[in-house]
Amino acid sequence: MSSSTRKNLLGYGWLFLNPLLSVLAFWFIFGFILQSSKGIDNFIGYLVIGVFFFQFTGKSMTGGTGAIRSGASMIKGFQFPRAALPISVVVRNFLDFIPSVIVMAILIAVIPPPEVITWRLVLIVPVVVLQTIFNVGLACFLARVGHKIPDLTNFMSIVSRFWLYGSGVFFSIDDRLKEHPLLLEIMQINPMHAYLTIVRNSLLYGVDTAPKMWIVGTVWAFGLLIVGFLFFWRGEEDYGRV
Repeated sequence: MSSSTRKNLLGYGWLFLNPLLSVLAFWFIFGFILQSSKGIDNFIGYLVIGVFFFQFTGKSMTGGTGAIRSGASMIKGFQFPRAALPISVVVRNFLDFIPSVIVMAILIAVIPPPEVITWRLVLIVPVVVLQTIFNVGLACFLARVGHKIPDLTNFMSIVSRFWLYGSGVFFSIDDRLKEHPLLLEIMQINPMHAYLTIVRNSLLYGVDTAPKMWIVGTVWAFGLLIVGFLFFWRGEEDYGRV
């Protein structure tokens, strides 16, 4: 797990406290004040899933963007596949994410209203696999762009915030955009919306997910993996000159 976490007083506890505090903040602002929880069953569980899963991709995105520059000394001192740098970012975040998923499932099971866990719980595994594959492709793609554009690391925090709002983390896209079918159709091909929808249906509501969401999530995962890796590989000769 990340060394920065170990240096804190609460240690690994921040892996769970950070998303939980984000859930609390989003619940207070969007659920309590702005009433975006209307029409959403078990809004707390809805938020918990959205925040935990989005942070996995968000951290991989920002970490991948600066992977080449942060590994400059290793690149100059050793010969190794440069793709190991952005991939290691995703692996590190994946190892931090797995205990969070367990805590997330426990929270959903005990926080009122308690949900009845069905066999669809096992569908979380392929979703996590697809999201991890997607994160690897995203990290590889952004690693090369971040190497060329140093300021991109700072800009990605803004992009991540827009992506957060557009993924239905704390409100239902289907309900909010039902009067705008074209915009709704565009928002539904957002990979994070697909992953969150599948997890919520499988863990929170115990219902089947439309095949379209599985197709969207799978195409994005393997498509971006291929594009991102090839894009990164084509610039490998330049990474020694960081």
